Amino acid sequence: MLTDLYIKNFAIIDELTVSFKEGLNVLSGETGAGKSIIIGAVSLILGDRASSDMIRSDEDSATVEALFDIGGNDGLKDMLAGMGGFTGDDLVVKRVVSRGGKNRVYINGSIANLGALAAIGGPLINICSQHEHQLILDQEYHIDILDEFGGLLPLRREYEALYNEVRALEARRDKLETMSRTKSEREELLLFQVREIEAASLAAGEEEALADEKKVLGNVQKLMDHAGRAYETLYGKEGAALQELKDVLAHIREIKKIDEGLTVGEKDVEGLYFQLEDVAMVLRDYANRLFFDPDRLEAIGARQDLIGRLKRKYGPDIPAILEKKRELDRELNGIADAGEELKSVAGELEDRMQKLREAAAVLSGKRQKAAKALAAAIEKEIHVLRMGDARFAVVFGRAEDGGEMPFHAKGTDQVAFYLSTNVGENLKPLNRIASGGELSRIVLAMKKVLAGVGAVGTIIFDEVDSGIGGATAQVVGEKIRDVAAHHQVLCITHLPQIASFADRHYRVSKEVSGNRTTTSVAVLNEEERLEEIARMLGGVEVTETTRKHAREMLARSRRKG
Repeated sequence: MLTDLYIKNFAIIDELTVSFKEGLNVLSGETGAGKSIIIGAVSLILGDRASSDMIRSDEDSATVEALFDIGGNDGLKDMLAGMGGFTGDDLVVKRVVSRGGKNRVYINGSIANLGALAAIGGPLINICSQHEHQLILDQEYHIDILDEFGGLLPLRREYEALYNEVRALEARRDKLETMSRTKSEREELLLFQVREIEAASLAAGEEEALADEKKVLGNVQKLMDHAGRAYETLYGKEGAALQELKDVLAHIREIKKIDEGLTVGEKDVEGLYFQLEDVAMVLRDYANRLFFDPDRLEAIGARQDLIGRLKRKYGPDIPAILEKKRELDRELNGIADAGEELKSVAGELEDRMQKLREAAAVLSGKRQKAAKALAAAIEKEIHVLRMGDARFAVVFGRAEDGGEMPFHAKGTDQVAFYLSTNVGENLKPLNRIASGGELSRIVLAMKKVLAGVGAVGTIIFDEVDSGIGGATAQVVGEKIRDVAAHHQVLCITHLPQIASFADRHYRVSKEVSGNRTTTSVAVLNEEERLEEIARMLGGVEVTETTRKHAREMLARSRRKG
């Protein structure tokens, strides 16, 4: 139930707070006062698209915030818990629309997205407007109305789960059959690719090792020269560094014979000598090992070319090529197992199809029974709504060839609402028969019939009194009041016959102040309500006669309540 609505900088609304109660809440006022703007703000809360045109002139953003009491709506509570741990009986939904395009959605203070808002909007509020008239004319929507009336939605969800399983199995079967048809060609290609990679005997790090070896072979002479010269400098030539170091050691020994106070020890110099001697030997051996091998250099180039070709075909480097081989092996194994899996999938599909047929048959049988009850209930309601000669029927489609109807996500049934409004006329599809006024009454009849079975917390009737008046309007008011016995109802109306049934009456008015137009909403007391009903009856000038008529209308509505 919608308990509080806060609107700021939305269209011509500057700032507005409205509290609603249980039962029938009626909003009335002059044309253009902003009644439909309030419904537009509520639509934002339900996830409708936002536009910067909605923002009040000279303002940067618009805000709509709503407080709902969801106590008793366990389904909605479970949905909210799944979205993010929202708990409790209070639900706060906030929508901020910005000119900069950074629109925000908040659910109980946490940032959310439009998908979440749209998901919870259905159980919160149903807006019955000219849009819903068009929705009821759409035959795709008729099966949903029937299933809601018949309490068949849980059964339909079970069917839908089976249907999705069947679709998944069919997709897998088709893939396996395609795989089987192209098995030999694909298997031959895979085997060639696997053998090509295997024959290369690739090793991780091989590319780097080959590059290093090629670099050495390409610079053998330069390396020999540097190693040879370094060896000669240290050890090989006359006056080499090690020979000079020997002389240094001899001089230190002579000094020590005379002066033990020299801080440089013989062992320190000897250590340096032996280290340099080791370096010299390593350089000599390194130079002796070096030789130019043109055959090896050619082999390295060929190996690098092979690896390059494999990289172009299978991956950017050796690890990627080896991973590709593992993928090819898995696919080869899959092809080998495809025949067995195809048999298994075919058997499972046959079992699921049988269960799907049974579920569809049960669902269809229950729909047939629900359709008769729905047609009778709606026909009864529209007769009361001054369509005494009208006949209403729920018609099921039949396969043209007399065979089975195709399976779809909602079963095998094609459902359409048919109507005849005059004696002697055949039943015809609703979208080819009903006028605007008749549609309003049919929509209201459906709301009345569905009132006891729907889970929605609040129903908004947005000027559903189009094309009716007089005694019919009186009956429409009674029906809206009946719906309000099961749901909170917000009703925007221009008809006093409907407004007189309100449990709580609001007047929406528009004022101009300081070159700005603003909309306000006031809850009417008994005296103010009498004046408003009189205004709706008599227009601009309210007379004692219209007040008397309004008083009688209010008294009559209370008696009927």
